[in-house]
Amino acid sequence: MSLDKAIKYGKEHRKPYYDSREFDRTCRNHGSDSYATEGRLHNRKKRENAAEAKVADYEEEKSI
Repeated sequence: MSLDKAIKYGKEHRKPYYDSREFDRTCRNHGSDSYATEGRLHNRKKRENAAEAKVADYEEEKSI
């Protein structure tokens, strides 16, 4: 039974994809498009940059 038939007869509870998700697989949840990737990794990149800054400060103080 296809997804459309299952939705029609009430056997499936998932909703069909809308907008760009309907034709572009990379735009779906956990997608590989740049917008989704940047959104998921934003906090991680902030923490990595803060850690790199701390290491640089430590190296600078160590050399003085």
